[in-house]
Amino acid sequence: MECCKLGWPNLAPTPPNANGWGRTSVLQLPASLNNHRWGNRLTVQRKLSLVRACGSDGNDDRSSGKVFSEEQIGAEYGEGFETFRMDGLLKMDVDFLNNKLQECFLQRIRHAMKPDEAFGLIFSWDNVVAHTHSLKMDAWKKLAAEEGKDMPSESHVQRTMLHAAAYHVLKKVLFWGSDENELKRLNSRLLQLYHDNLINLSKPMEGLREWLGALYTAGIPCAVVSCLDRKHMLESLERMDLKKYFQAVITDEDGMESIAHRFLSAAVKLDRKPSKCIVFEDDPRGVTAAHNCTMMAIALIGPHPAYDLVQADLAVASFNDLSVINLRRLFAHKGPRFMDLQKQAIEDSRPRRKLTISSDSQSG
Repeated sequence: MECCKLGWPNLAPTPPNANGWGRTSVLQLPASLNNHRWGNRLTVQRKLSLVRACGSDGNDDRSSGKVFSEEQIGAEYGEGFETFRMDGLLKMDVDFLNNKLQECFLQRIRHAMKPDEAFGLIFSWDNVVAHTHSLKMDAWKKLAAEEGKDMPSESHVQRTMLHAAAYHVLKKVLFWGSDENELKRLNSRLLQLYHDNLINLSKPMEGLREWLGALYTAGIPCAVVSCLDRKHMLESLERMDLKKYFQAVITDEDGMESIAHRFLSAAVKLDRKPSKCIVFEDDPRGVTAAHNCTMMAIALIGPHPAYDLVQADLAVASFNDLSVINLRRLFAHKGPRFMDLQKQAIEDSRPRRKLTISSDSQSG
Protein backbone atom coordinates (compact mmCIF):
# COMPACT_ATOMS: atom_id res chain seq x y z
CA MET A 1 0.00 0.00 0.00
CA GLU A 2 1.20 3.42 -0.84
CA CYS A 3 2.04 5.30 2.34
CA CYS A 4 2.57 8.98 2.99
CA LYS A 5 3.03 11.47 5.78
CA LEU A 6 -0.13 13.29 6.78
CA GLY A 7 1.66 15.99 8.72
CA TRP A 8 3.56 18.91 7.31
CA PRO A 9 7.17 18.06 6.44
CA ASN A 10 10.16 19.81 7.93
CA LEU A 11 11.58 21.64 4.96
CA ALA A 12 14.20 23.90 6.45
CA PRO A 13 17.06 24.74 4.06
CA THR A 14 20.03 22.43 4.35
CA PRO A 15 23.60 23.79 4.60
CA PRO A 16 25.40 24.39 1.30
CA ASN A 17 27.79 21.75 0.13
CA ALA A 18 31.45 22.32 -0.56
CA ASN A 19 31.58 21.48 -4.26
CA GLY A 20 30.73 24.91 -5.59
CA TRP A 21 26.93 24.59 -5.65
CA GLY A 22 26.34 26.41 -2.38
CA ARG A 23 24.43 29.23 -4.06
CA THR A 24 21.77 26.95 -5.47
CA SER A 25 18.46 26.66 -3.65
CA VAL A 26 18.57 23.63 -1.33
CA LEU A 27 15.34 22.28 0.14
CA GLN A 28 14.39 19.18 2.05
CA LEU A 29 11.68 17.94 -0.26
CA PRO A 30 8.71 15.62 0.20
CA ALA A 31 9.41 11.99 -0.58
CA SER A 32 7.55 12.27 -3.88
CA LEU A 33 10.18 14.74 -5.08
CA ASN A 34 13.32 13.28 -3.53
CA ASN A 35 13.31 10.15 -5.69
CA HIS A 36 13.21 11.93 -9.05
CA ARG A 37 16.29 12.62 -11.15
CA TRP A 38 16.52 15.16 -13.91
CA GLY A 39 19.10 13.87 -16.34
CA ASN A 40 22.36 15.63 -16.98
CA ARG A 41 23.22 18.60 -14.78
CA LEU A 42 24.40 20.78 -17.63
CA THR A 43 21.29 20.11 -19.70
CA VAL A 44 19.04 21.29 -16.90
CA GLN A 45 21.31 24.20 -16.12
CA ARG A 46 20.85 25.56 -19.63
CA LYS A 47 17.07 25.50 -19.29
CA LEU A 48 16.70 27.52 -16.10
CA SER A 49 18.80 30.05 -14.27
CA LEU A 50 20.15 28.87 -10.93
CA VAL A 51 18.52 30.25 -7.81
CA ARG A 52 20.81 31.43 -5.06
CA ALA A 53 19.83 30.51 -1.52
CA CYS A 54 22.94 31.34 0.44
CA GLY A 55 24.20 34.57 -1.06
CA SER A 56 24.65 36.29 -4.39
CA ASP A 57 27.21 36.89 -7.04
CA GLY A 58 29.56 39.82 -7.04
CA ASN A 59 27.24 42.00 -9.12
CA ASP A 60 24.39 42.00 -6.59
CA ASP A 61 24.36 44.42 -3.70
CA ARG A 62 22.97 42.36 -0.86
CA SER A 63 23.42 45.13 1.72
CA SER A 64 20.32 46.91 0.44
CA GLY A 65 18.17 43.74 0.42
CA LYS A 66 15.09 43.30 -1.75
CA VAL A 67 12.60 45.14 0.47
CA PHE A 68 12.83 48.35 -1.57
CA SER A 69 13.15 46.74 -4.98
CA GLU A 70 10.66 45.65 -7.60
CA GLU A 71 10.80 41.90 -8.00
CA GLN A 72 10.04 40.07 -11.22
CA ILE A 73 6.65 38.42 -11.52
CA GLY A 74 8.09 35.14 -12.76
CA ALA A 75 6.70 31.88 -14.20
CA GLU A 76 5.33 33.61 -17.31
CA TYR A 77 5.75 30.34 -19.20
CA GLY A 78 5.46 27.99 -16.23
CA GLU A 79 9.17 28.02 -15.47
CA GLY A 80 10.28 27.45 -11.89
CA PHE A 81 13.54 27.08 -10.05
CA GLU A 82 16.19 24.45 -9.44
CA THR A 83 17.29 22.83 -6.22
CA PHE A 84 20.42 20.79 -5.70
CA ARG A 85 20.10 17.19 -4.55
CA MET A 86 22.88 14.73 -3.86
CA ASP A 87 22.15 12.99 -7.16
CA GLY A 88 22.15 16.21 -9.18
CA LEU A 89 19.99 19.21 -9.94
CA LEU A 90 16.22 18.92 -9.61
CA LYS A 91 14.08 21.12 -11.83
CA MET A 92 11.02 22.46 -10.02
CA ASP A 93 8.64 24.09 -12.49
CA VAL A 94 4.88 24.47 -12.29
CA ASP A 95 3.99 21.35 -14.30
CA PHE A 96 6.47 19.19 -12.41
CA LEU A 97 5.12 20.25 -8.99
CA ASN A 98 1.50 19.78 -10.04
CA ASN A 99 2.38 16.31 -11.26
CA LYS A 100 4.61 15.14 -8.41
CA LEU A 101 2.77 16.63 -5.43
CA GLN A 102 -0.30 14.48 -6.05
CA GLU A 103 -2.27 13.24 -3.07
CA CYS A 104 -1.31 9.71 -2.03
CA PHE A 105 -3.78 7.06 -0.95
CA LEU A 106 -4.02 8.02 2.72
CA GLN A 107 -4.20 11.71 1.92
CA ARG A 108 -7.08 11.14 -0.49
CA ILE A 109 -9.00 9.34 2.23
CA ARG A 110 -8.29 12.07 4.77
CA HIS A 111 -9.15 14.89 2.37
CA ALA A 112 -12.39 13.15 1.44
CA MET A 113 -13.39 13.41 5.10
CA LYS A 114 -11.83 16.85 5.65
CA PRO A 115 -11.69 18.56 2.22
CA ASP A 116 -10.44 21.88 3.61
CA GLU A 117 -7.10 20.30 4.54
CA ALA A 118 -6.36 19.70 0.85
CA PHE A 119 -5.73 23.42 0.31
CA GLY A 120 -2.55 25.35 1.00
CA LEU A 121 -2.76 29.05 1.82
CA ILE A 122 0.06 31.45 0.99
CA PHE A 123 0.12 34.95 2.51
CA SER A 124 2.21 37.79 1.20
CA TRP A 125 3.91 39.79 3.97
CA ASP A 126 3.50 43.31 2.63
CA ASN A 127 0.08 44.84 3.38
CA VAL A 128 -1.48 41.38 3.83
CA VAL A 129 0.04 40.14 7.07
CA ALA A 130 1.39 43.51 8.22
CA HIS A 131 0.67 47.08 7.18
CA THR A 132 4.13 47.80 5.75
CA HIS A 133 2.92 50.68 3.58
CA SER A 134 3.19 53.13 6.47
CA LEU A 135 6.47 51.61 7.71
CA LYS A 136 8.17 52.08 4.35
CA MET A 137 6.88 55.64 3.95
CA ASP A 138 8.06 56.49 7.47
CA ALA A 139 11.52 55.15 6.57
CA TRP A 140 11.61 57.46 3.55
CA LYS A 141 10.60 60.43 5.72
CA LYS A 142 13.31 59.70 8.28
CA LEU A 143 15.92 59.35 5.53
CA ALA A 144 14.85 62.70 4.06
CA ALA A 145 15.13 64.36 7.49
CA GLU A 146 18.60 62.91 8.09
CA GLU A 147 19.85 64.04 4.69
CA GLY A 148 18.17 67.44 4.80
CA LYS A 149 16.07 66.68 1.74
CA ASP A 150 12.51 67.69 0.96
CA MET A 151 9.93 64.93 1.07
CA PRO A 152 7.74 65.05 -2.06
CA SER A 153 4.02 65.48 -1.42
CA GLU A 154 2.71 64.37 -4.81
CA SER A 155 0.72 61.15 -4.53
CA HIS A 156 2.11 59.62 -7.73
CA VAL A 157 5.70 60.19 -6.54
CA GLN A 158 4.95 58.57 -3.19
CA ARG A 159 3.44 55.57 -4.96
CA THR A 160 6.64 55.26 -6.97
CA MET A 161 8.69 55.42 -3.77
CA LEU A 162 6.73 52.49 -2.35
CA HIS A 163 6.50 50.24 -5.40
CA ALA A 164 9.67 50.95 -7.41
CA ALA A 165 13.28 50.03 -6.71
CA ALA A 166 14.87 52.35 -4.16
CA TYR A 167 18.00 52.78 -6.28
CA HIS A 168 15.90 54.00 -9.20
CA VAL A 169 13.90 56.33 -6.96
CA LEU A 170 16.97 57.84 -5.34
CA LYS A 171 18.75 58.46 -8.63
CA LYS A 172 16.04 59.25 -11.19
CA VAL A 173 12.97 60.32 -9.22
CA LEU A 174 14.21 62.18 -6.16
CA PHE A 175 17.65 63.07 -7.58
CA TRP A 176 19.29 62.67 -4.16
CA GLY A 177 22.60 61.60 -5.62
CA SER A 178 24.46 60.30 -8.63
CA ASP A 179 27.59 58.77 -7.12
CA GLU A 180 27.35 55.00 -6.88
CA ASN A 181 28.82 54.78 -3.38
CA GLU A 182 26.51 57.51 -2.12
CA LEU A 183 23.47 55.79 -3.60
CA LYS A 184 24.47 52.50 -1.97
CA ARG A 185 24.87 54.26 1.37
CA LEU A 186 21.41 55.83 1.11
CA ASN A 187 19.93 52.53 0.01
CA SER A 188 21.48 50.69 2.95
CA ARG A 189 20.38 53.38 5.42
CA LEU A 190 16.83 53.22 4.10
CA LEU A 191 16.70 49.49 4.75
CA GLN A 192 18.10 49.96 8.25
CA LEU A 193 15.41 52.54 9.06
CA TYR A 194 12.75 50.12 7.82
CA HIS A 195 14.12 47.35 10.04
CA ASP A 196 14.04 49.76 12.98
CA ASN A 197 10.38 50.46 12.25
CA LEU A 198 9.62 46.74 12.28
CA ILE A 199 10.51 46.66 15.99
CA ASN A 200 7.45 48.82 16.69
CA LEU A 201 5.19 46.52 14.66
CA SER A 202 2.90 44.66 17.05
CA LYS A 203 -0.48 44.41 15.32
CA PRO A 204 -1.30 42.46 12.15
CA MET A 205 -3.85 43.50 9.55
CA GLU A 206 -7.43 43.83 10.75
CA GLY A 207 -9.13 40.47 11.12
CA LEU A 208 -6.03 38.45 10.22
CA ARG A 209 -5.53 36.83 13.64
CA GLU A 210 -9.15 35.65 13.72
CA TRP A 211 -8.91 34.37 10.14
CA LEU A 212 -5.70 32.46 10.87
CA GLY A 213 -7.31 31.01 13.97
CA ALA A 214 -10.20 29.67 11.89
CA LEU A 215 -7.76 28.15 9.38
CA TYR A 216 -5.74 26.60 12.18
CA THR A 217 -8.87 25.00 13.61
CA ALA A 218 -9.81 23.66 10.16
CA GLY A 219 -6.32 22.14 9.74
CA ILE A 220 -5.42 24.18 6.64
CA PRO A 221 -1.63 24.70 6.34
CA CYS A 222 -0.44 28.27 5.80
CA ALA A 223 2.78 29.91 4.64
CA VAL A 224 4.01 33.49 4.60
CA VAL A 225 6.33 34.78 1.88
CA SER A 226 8.53 37.86 1.96
CA CYS A 227 11.82 39.27 0.74
CA LEU A 228 12.74 40.12 4.35
CA ASP A 229 15.58 38.22 5.99
CA ARG A 230 14.54 35.32 8.21
CA LYS A 231 15.65 36.95 11.47
CA HIS A 232 13.47 40.05 11.11
CA MET A 233 10.57 38.01 9.72
CA LEU A 234 10.44 35.55 12.62
CA GLU A 235 10.88 38.31 15.19
CA SER A 236 8.00 40.27 13.66
CA LEU A 237 5.72 37.22 13.59
CA GLU A 238 6.62 36.50 17.21
CA ARG A 239 5.76 40.05 18.31
CA MET A 240 2.39 39.84 16.55
CA ASP A 241 1.76 36.38 18.04
CA LEU A 242 1.29 34.83 14.58
CA LYS A 243 4.23 32.47 14.34
CA LYS A 244 2.28 29.39 15.42
CA TYR A 245 -0.16 29.79 12.53
CA PHE A 246 2.44 29.45 9.75
CA GLN A 247 3.87 26.03 8.94
CA ALA A 248 6.28 27.52 6.39
CA VAL A 249 8.15 30.80 6.09
CA ILE A 250 9.78 31.92 2.81
CA THR A 251 12.38 34.64 3.24
CA ASP A 252 15.31 36.16 1.39
CA GLU A 253 17.58 33.30 2.49
CA ASP A 254 15.56 30.87 0.37
CA GLY A 255 17.10 32.53 -2.69
CA MET A 256 13.97 32.87 -4.81
CA GLU A 257 14.42 35.35 -7.64
CA SER A 258 10.80 36.27 -8.38
CA ILE A 259 7.39 36.47 -6.77
CA ALA A 260 6.24 33.28 -8.49
CA HIS A 261 9.30 31.39 -7.26
CA ARG A 262 8.41 32.32 -3.69
CA PHE A 263 4.90 30.97 -4.18
CA LEU A 264 6.21 27.72 -5.65
CA SER A 265 8.69 27.33 -2.81
CA ALA A 266 5.83 27.81 -0.34
CA ALA A 267 3.81 25.11 -2.11
CA VAL A 268 6.74 22.69 -1.78
CA LYS A 269 7.17 23.43 1.93
CA LEU A 270 3.44 22.99 2.53
CA ASP A 271 3.47 19.74 0.52
CA ARG A 272 0.58 20.98 -1.61
CA LYS A 273 0.56 21.11 -5.39
CA PRO A 274 0.33 24.66 -6.78
CA SER A 275 -3.13 24.15 -8.30
CA LYS A 276 -4.47 23.52 -4.78
CA CYS A 277 -2.92 26.66 -3.29
CA ILE A 278 -4.58 30.01 -2.68
CA VAL A 279 -2.52 33.19 -2.53
CA PHE A 280 -3.49 36.27 -0.53
CA GLU A 281 -2.11 39.37 -2.18
CA ASP A 282 -2.68 43.12 -2.35
CA ASP A 283 -0.67 43.81 -5.51
CA PRO A 284 -1.80 43.11 -9.10
CA ARG A 285 1.67 41.78 -9.87
CA GLY A 286 1.32 39.23 -7.10
CA VAL A 287 -2.07 38.18 -8.48
CA THR A 288 -0.50 37.64 -11.89
CA ALA A 289 2.33 35.60 -10.35
CA ALA A 290 -0.20 33.40 -8.54
CA HIS A 291 -2.10 32.71 -11.76
CA ASN A 292 1.16 31.95 -13.57
CA CYS A 293 1.68 29.22 -10.95
CA THR A 294 -1.88 27.85 -11.52
CA MET A 295 -2.84 29.10 -8.06
CA MET A 296 -5.99 30.92 -7.03
CA ALA A 297 -5.65 34.52 -5.84
CA ILE A 298 -7.63 36.43 -3.23
CA ALA A 299 -6.89 40.16 -3.34
CA LEU A 300 -7.02 42.43 -0.33
CA ILE A 301 -8.22 45.89 -1.29
CA GLY A 302 -5.93 48.51 0.21
CA PRO A 303 -3.05 50.42 -1.41
CA HIS A 304 -4.40 49.25 -4.77
CA PRO A 305 -8.09 50.00 -5.50
CA ALA A 306 -10.56 47.31 -6.46
CA TYR A 307 -10.45 48.12 -10.18
CA ASP A 308 -6.72 47.31 -10.21
CA LEU A 309 -7.43 43.87 -8.75
CA VAL A 310 -10.05 42.65 -11.22
CA GLN A 311 -7.85 39.71 -12.23
CA ALA A 312 -8.11 38.20 -8.74
CA ASP A 313 -10.52 35.31 -8.23
CA LEU A 314 -11.94 37.12 -5.20
CA ALA A 315 -11.41 40.62 -3.80
CA VAL A 316 -12.27 41.55 -0.22
CA ALA A 317 -11.96 44.69 1.88
CA SER A 318 -10.66 42.82 4.95
CA PHE A 319 -10.22 39.34 6.36
CA ASN A 320 -13.46 39.80 8.30
CA ASP A 321 -15.30 39.25 5.01
CA LEU A 322 -13.92 35.72 4.60
CA SER A 323 -15.02 32.31 5.82
CA VAL A 324 -13.58 28.85 5.22
CA ILE A 325 -16.47 28.03 2.88
CA ASN A 326 -15.16 30.75 0.53
CA LEU A 327 -12.11 28.60 -0.14
CA ARG A 328 -14.22 25.68 -1.33
CA ARG A 329 -16.30 27.91 -3.57
CA LEU A 330 -13.20 29.04 -5.44
CA PHE A 331 -12.83 25.49 -6.77
CA ALA A 332 -16.45 24.30 -6.65
CA HIS A 333 -17.42 25.28 -10.20
CA LYS A 334 -14.42 23.39 -11.60
CA GLY A 335 -14.85 20.11 -9.77
CA PRO A 336 -12.35 18.26 -7.56
CA ARG A 337 -9.86 17.67 -10.39
CA PHE A 338 -9.64 21.35 -11.37
CA MET A 339 -6.28 22.32 -12.88
CA ASP A 340 -4.90 18.78 -12.55
CA LEU A 341 -2.65 17.72 -15.38
CA GLN A 342 -4.60 15.88 -18.04
CA LYS A 343 -3.19 13.67 -20.77
CA GLN A 344 -4.55 14.42 -24.19
CA ALA A 345 -5.05 11.52 -26.57
CA ILE A 346 -3.01 11.94 -29.74
CA GLU A 347 -4.95 11.12 -32.85
CA ASP A 348 -3.46 8.67 -35.27
CA SER A 349 -2.05 10.82 -38.05
CA ARG A 350 -0.67 7.98 -40.22
CA PRO A 351 -1.77 8.21 -43.85
CA ARG A 352 -4.51 5.82 -44.75
CA ARG A 353 -4.73 3.83 -47.98
CA LYS A 354 -7.35 5.02 -50.40
CA LEU A 355 -9.25 2.63 -52.64
CA THR A 356 -9.17 3.73 -56.23
CA ILE A 357 -10.65 2.22 -59.36
CA SER A 358 -8.34 2.15 -62.37
CA SER A 359 -9.54 3.38 -65.74
CA ASP A 360 -8.74 0.00 -67.35
CA SER A 361 -11.22 -1.84 -65.14
CA GLN A 362 -13.89 0.73 -65.86
CA SER A 363 -13.48 0.36 -69.63
CA GLY A 364 -13.62 -3.41 -69.39
